[in-house]
Amino acid sequence: MVRVFVAGIFHETHSFSGDTTGFEGFVIHRGAQITARRGDASQMDGFLSVAEREGWEVVPAVTYTGGASGTVDHVVFETFWSEVKPLLEQALAQGLDAIHLSLHGAMVTSECDDPEGELMARVRNMPGAEGLPLYCVGDLHATLTPRMGALSDAMIFYRECPHTDAFDSAVLASELLTRRLKTGVRPRHLVLVTPIVWPPTGTGTKDGPMRALEDAARRLEREVPGMLAMNIVGGYAFSDVPHAGVAFSAITEGSEAEAQEALRELAQIAWDMRHDGIPPQHDLDAVVKAFRPGGKGPVLVVEPADNVGGGAPGDATDVLRAFLKYDVQGAGVAMADADAVAALQRITIGQKMTLPIGGSHPLDPGPVTLEVELISRSDGTFELEDHNSHLVGSLGKIIHMGPSAVVRHRGITILLSSAKLCPFDLGQWRSQGVSPEELSIVGIKAAVGHRAAWEPIASASFTVNTSGPCTSDITRLPYKKLRRPGFPLDSLEA
Repeated sequence: MVRVFVAGIFHETHSFSGDTTGFEGFVIHRGAQITARRGDASQMDGFLSVAEREGWEVVPAVTYTGGASGTVDHVVFETFWSEVKPLLEQALAQGLDAIHLSLHGAMVTSECDDPEGELMARVRNMPGAEGLPLYCVGDLHATLTPRMGALSDAMIFYRECPHTDAFDSAVLASELLTRRLKTGVRPRHLVLVTPIVWPPTGTGTKDGPMRALEDAARRLEREVPGMLAMNIVGGYAFSDVPHAGVAFSAITEGSEAEAQEALRELAQIAWDMRHDGIPPQHDLDAVVKAFRPGGKGPVLVVEPADNVGGGAPGDATDVLRAFLKYDVQGAGVAMADADAVAALQRITIGQKMTLPIGGSHPLDPGPVTLEVELISRSDGTFELEDHNSHLVGSLGKIIHMGPSAVVRHRGITILLSSAKLCPFDLGQWRSQGVSPEELSIVGIKAAVGHRAAWEPIASASFTVNTSGPCTSDITRLPYKKLRRPGFPLDSLEA
């Protein structure tokens, strides 16, 4: 029986958030807890589904799964490795056929700019693992490095943003592993990193440069002999590391020269469309002032600067202040504020109290103090309505946003949660007794990931410029390690 060792570490690191992420930022699964994820539609479930189909014996080690937040304390990475190493040693001693790593790809620690590459190097340095098949799956917003390409046989990165294909991406990576195990042919994994950095708002795959690049990649997979897969990695602009940004990789059993030429073709497409990867934004005041209720579905006011999925706190007050300023009726906004939720435990449903809401980040004007009526409260646990949701890839179908409360001030409904949650599934609102379709205008703390859930019910959508650490104007970010020169930070000739 084929034996496959599996481990994983998943984090998207925002170098400019000012925070440090410790163990509290990760959900840790060990041993049977990993294999118990079969059926939860996650990235891990994709691997497990192929393992089940192929009859592999899965040797589960440990997975650390985090979201997007500040630089990870290096102790977390070393502790993770201290758990993985003895289990891998034992598995190798008992006989092992392959290794699967479940990753995000944009992790940065206080001592390492490329933890995923370092992990692969440590795995490869284990006696007996030097030549084993090493296959990985990662996020479209990873930082893909040449080291990762050199050390892995194949990596498959999500092809959709919003990320509705985490399960499918893991299936593809595992099917490539199946091919390797059956044929014995080891592919080459070639990486090309471009001088382009796009903000998250420019990495949606439904249109723009990412759509053109994904289409080109699928064409090249068909046309280039021996090409097994090509990856389009949009990168993560908020990681201050040398290789952050747009990158590509080719997994091929064919000619290396032809694969390199295919990578250069993708790089040229990205360069020709580089300006399209920085979409324009609207003025918040102008959008809210011009708003008139009565449309078929809510108007979305999207504020990527407070993008929860990008590492922002999810409690910026700009949009709430605009709703108040223009006395908007039927408005809704979800915000993370554990203190406000805790304070609301002192009153009963239907009662009112005055409390400060949001505004924790230094770039924010500060909390907004409002008299609110308590409409409902819950433990914040719900099942995703969309089992292909952007959220399911790492978290699975059951979501925990902590103790939560819905409050109302005049015409504004505010969903408060103790833990921040990306607004990528309508179940976030519906589980709290609010129909999102009945809201007239909604503040969305995201960049792109909300689109699969919200755009089908929206009457219009405006991306607005607000304060917050996930600004789309990345020329304002104080990069220290990013390779230079590069677009859009520097003036470059074609």
